[in-house]
Amino acid sequence: MKAIRRFTVRTVLPEPLRQLEELVLNLRWSWHNETLDLFRSVDPDLWESVRHDPVKLLGEVSPQRLAALAADRRFLRRLQDATEDLREYLTAPRWYQSLDDEPPAAIAYFSPEYGITAALPQYSGGLGILAGDHLKTASDLGVPIIGVGLLYRHGYFSQFLSPDGWQLERYPPITPTGLPLTLLREADGTPLRIQVGLPEGRDLSAQVWLAGVGRVPLLLLDSDVRENDPAARDVTDRLYGGGTDHRLLQEMLLGIGGVRAIRAYCRITGHPAPEVFHTNEGHAGFLGLERIRELVTEQDLSFDEALEATRSGTVFTTHTPVPAGIDRFPRELIQKYFGGPNETASVPVDRVLALGAETYEDGDQDVFNMAVMGMRLAQRVNGVSRLHGAVSREMFGGLWGGFDVDDVPIGSITNGVHPETWVAPEVIELAARELPDVISAGRGWEGVRRLAEGEIWRVRRTLRERLVRDARRRLRESWRQRGASDAELSWVDDALDPDVLTIGFARRVPSYKRLTLMMRDPERLRRLLLDPERPVQILIAGKAHPADEGGKRLIQEIVRFADDAGVRHRIVFLPDYDMALGQMLVQGCDVWMNNPLRPLEACGTSGMKAALNGGLNLSIRDGWWDEWFDGQNGWTIPSADGVEDPDRRDDLEASALYELIEDHVSVMFYDRGGDGLPRRWLEMVKHTLASLGPKVLSTRMVRDYVVDLYAPAAASRRVMSADAHAGARSLAEWKHRVAKAWPGVAVGHVESDGVGESPHIGARLTVRTTVELGELRPEDVAVEVAYGRVDDTDSLIDARYQELTDTETVENGRLRYVGEVPLDRTGDFGYSVRVVPRHEMLANRAEMGLVALPPAPLGMTNGDLR
Repeated sequence: MKAIRRFTVRTVLPEPLRQLEELVLNLRWSWHNETLDLFRSVDPDLWESVRHDPVKLLGEVSPQRLAALAADRRFLRRLQDATEDLREYLTAPRWYQSLDDEPPAAIAYFSPEYGITAALPQYSGGLGILAGDHLKTASDLGVPIIGVGLLYRHGYFSQFLSPDGWQLERYPPITPTGLPLTLLREADGTPLRIQVGLPEGRDLSAQVWLAGVGRVPLLLLDSDVRENDPAARDVTDRLYGGGTDHRLLQEMLLGIGGVRAIRAYCRITGHPAPEVFHTNEGHAGFLGLERIRELVTEQDLSFDEALEATRSGTVFTTHTPVPAGIDRFPRELIQKYFGGPNETASVPVDRVLALGAETYEDGDQDVFNMAVMGMRLAQRVNGVSRLHGAVSREMFGGLWGGFDVDDVPIGSITNGVHPETWVAPEVIELAARELPDVISAGRGWEGVRRLAEGEIWRVRRTLRERLVRDARRRLRESWRQRGASDAELSWVDDALDPDVLTIGFARRVPSYKRLTLMMRDPERLRRLLLDPERPVQILIAGKAHPADEGGKRLIQEIVRFADDAGVRHRIVFLPDYDMALGQMLVQGCDVWMNNPLRPLEACGTSGMKAALNGGLNLSIRDGWWDEWFDGQNGWTIPSADGVEDPDRRDDLEASALYELIEDHVSVMFYDRGGDGLPRRWLEMVKHTLASLGPKVLSTRMVRDYVVDLYAPAAASRRVMSADAHAGARSLAEWKHRVAKAWPGVAVGHVESDGVGESPHIGARLTVRTTVELGELRPEDVAVEVAYGRVDDTDSLIDARYQELTDTETVENGRLRYVGEVPLDRTGDFGYSVRVVPRHEMLANRAEMGLVALPPAPLGMTNGDLR
């Protein structure tokens, strides 16, 4: 008989041990080695069996052991020290508190998933891991972020394999009372309830669970409450589960309900209200609609005025370089949930539909695009690597009208990783001993080059050996699940070798990541693995989405190859890729391999984690690796970008991969001196740490967000909201007037002089143009000359802009604008002019998507400028 209700009964700790619960309920333990060591000492064997989950540890430890610990004065001293350290960490000023210029009082950070620890399984892949690292780093830096997400009662799926290697899924039930969470309650002790309106007058209710991520509160909304009907209770059943309606309800609860949860949390706790809202991908985009509704109903703003006020304080981060990775809903579904009886006067459904409309060329007029809405509701948008920013400008450039791709206002902040989460304790201990400034202040990375090579090699061997032990355990468990008996598994004891070159490949399994590229030539791969002089071993992990049959076939192909008795000691597939397995892999592998189809990897961070542990990267130049590969910190797999035949492209890139491993990677790894050390390899490791260390840290990433996005967004919001939102009212009126009059703006004749027939560098070019402004005033626009190098089609490359400020009136009310351009580059040179809206409250010239250009491309009026 199955239970009809599941819950976890927590142990009652003896009074001397009550501080253990305080430590457990703040997830800082997940990245604080001293606290983890304290939990381990409670019962080392039990700690391993509960997979390092302190909640389960305290739930299963025997009363006798607790009584012994309560009388153990040494343990109690350690407990007191750990508690005092946590309290100091939560209250002492940190980097953010030293900033000038009034940074935001608080920032709300919305994400559909969070990878904080394997003990809180609320993540599926890179988006969630990045969100978790963002919150942890904000805590370390003292950034006042409030996280918002959903609590999934089944999380993401657990993966296991059938006897023939096919991915199977199960969704283990998650009991909130068995997690390091507390229920958010009103002042009178009743659980807080958040409601989101649904069609037919129904409400979707949710309670709110609170996770302490260091200094950061993380609010997780949970629809499994008594007030909901069965369908509504299942809205938060599983991450990325269900059909289209189900996903829409999840995203409405995340965005609309999330804003309401923040308002309630701030009311209950007195936490400052957020000045900035950061949308981590489009899933939470509806938060902008809720904030517009608040402003219309509570501040008496019009929709357009509320839109400007909302945009000013919103940051949107896109994480996907492929349209298929974006949530898109049928327009009629949006009409159903935001129109008809559910429509509110403050947020008309036609305005909602317009926000998500794909109005650009090749857009689908029948869908509502969540990323498009997110960008229209945000004044600041960024990708997650320099290359991804460029790809995003190309993907979404149509939202900004006639502007060149380079002018599309989508920037980039390259992701980083949280070192305390991903770097092995042995590496941290070595750095603390030899490079204290790196640990305490994040500087002094050049000192890595002075580290003793023998010490680095000793640590690397220790980590590789630990990985081999853990992989053997996981391999044995997997084969047992697939039906093998213990008598058939004696070979597992000799699988893998702690002294063999170890390559890791672990990630989600969509087709563009090319899990099976390494198997393009199975016999060549076999020779690599079994080379008698320079053997290679490969550890592979990854999950395909439950609905992705193609991804499952790729996994089956790898598993069947790895099942072969001739190679299974050299190549293994480890099921159920999660944070714990990810940590083991990035710490223990010598080489991190990544071979996506360029440029379809937005960033990727696993290779960063491997680098911080002394691993080297072997990767296609995509995502972050395109930005920071320098020729000495790993190897780049040549990309056959221009080859249109996908099979031929795979053949070419696979061949290059094999050649790199055979002739470069393995040769350098096994090239040992008389002392047994691979000195050239270790020099590359040291260079990798010294050059990449300061770049890949999440402290750099979060500081960039604070300085480049959060602080400007807060400043803009303050301008908009001052004096009863006078700024928002004024900007909305101005935008309406300018947009209405823009068809009357035109660029007339353009001419230049002052450089003669053979201009030289250092000369100045005088540019004149006449402009028709129609009903606009000169102060409404900027007339700019764009200039720089040109290509064979006369297109400007890396154009620079200079405003033409000298004006005079000519006939029929037209204006002549004049200015000078410096000829500061040799070679082919060109220029053009443009007219764009100008207002002090615009974040950039392209914000309105309006630009007026000359009627036809201009010829080179002064010949070849050299």
